[in-house]
Amino acid sequence: MKKRILYGVANYEEIVAKNGYFVDKTRYIEKLEEIEDPVFLRPRRFGKSLWCRILECY
Repeated sequence: MKKRILYGVANYEEIVAKNGYFVDKTRYIEKLEEIEDPVFLRPRRFGKSLWCRILECY
């Protein structure tokens, strides 16, 4: 099955279930664990909610 780009979906489980395409940033989790109070500053529609959801699943 061909992967699709799911616009506006910020739920990691839903992207995986629907065979959606996303950029895997999990290699940064180890570095993120070293930071006491992380702050996510990114422009709108840049994947902040999805990244937080991936961390929640981790």
